[in-house]
Amino acid sequence: MPLITSPQDFNVDDLYVDLKPVLDIPLYLKCEGFNFAGSVKLKAAAAMVEAAERDGALAPGSTIVESSSGNLGIALSLIAASRGYRFVCVTDPRCNPASVRVMRALGAEVRVISRQDANGGYLDSRIRYVRGLCESGAGYVWLNQYANDNNWIAHYRGTAPAIDRQFPDLEVLFVGAGTTGTLMGCARYFRERGRPVTIVAIDAVGSVTFGGIPERRMVPGLGTSSRPGLVDESYVDDVVHVPETDTIRTVHALASRGFLFGGSTGTVVSGAARWLAEKYPGERPVAAAIAPDLGERYLDSIYDESWLREHFSELTAELGQPGADILGV
Repeated sequence: MPLITSPQDFNVDDLYVDLKPVLDIPLYLKCEGFNFAGSVKLKAAAAMVEAAERDGALAPGSTIVESSSGNLGIALSLIAASRGYRFVCVTDPRCNPASVRVMRALGAEVRVISRQDANGGYLDSRIRYVRGLCESGAGYVWLNQYANDNNWIAHYRGTAPAIDRQFPDLEVLFVGAGTTGTLMGCARYFRERGRPVTIVAIDAVGSVTFGGIPERRMVPGLGTSSRPGLVDESYVDDVVHVPETDTIRTVHALASRGFLFGGSTGTVVSGAARWLAEKYPGERPVAAAIAPDLGERYLDSIYDESWLREHFSELTAELGQPGADILGV
């Protein structure tokens, strides 16, 4: 049994779900939610904080500040608490209430920005607020997950090699696109090693990351209203845009089989299922996808009947039918 002295020292990196007997999808799902931060974002948070400390940007008395829709904010809250820093998370009204409560329980200050930007999202507004804090000269240090190379380096050094060890004959890898740190780190790893792995980015309909038209997005996690600085499309072989209705159908399908995952996982699995059905009909390639987190933080949103009725009323009757073909593939 491992003994740890820091919460970031524990992370289960070798747990996969075979979705073939679960949802009849030829896909292995890498579960990244089994650590004290509850998501894949712990890796990037640790890498960015450690780099800032090495560079001298972070020192005793500094206050970390970051824009986050939830999971990175929780990871940074955990690390800040462990290392004795103050942390301010700048988020928006779409952040899960449970995520806000977790951050505050860990001692973080959470500021919610409600002014939408020109694309109908909140990212530009959040970043402007963060920049204003840093310009105030009050000791704020912005890690900037959207352009910090240590974001993708964490996955280049950790996530991708773990997948490579588990699946030496991997043919396809599906990765959700938020800041694109996980995507870029994994894609660079396999490209630089000359591995013939098809990299498929999964994005949300309404996200502008890969040139999409901005639309309303209610599920926090994947997608952006402002293109991240980390994204480099030359490393990506294909992109799938998933409607949020399909995201919700998929998480409920997984939950009906006993697997409670977050919204980003629903998006990734839905996109992967559609892509595999089109590209490998009736076949079973060696394909893997990354599940960024688990579903407990989404109980007030995508698993809540009143929230669904308010934002996706067209799904409420459908999701109430046991055994319905809710994946749509």
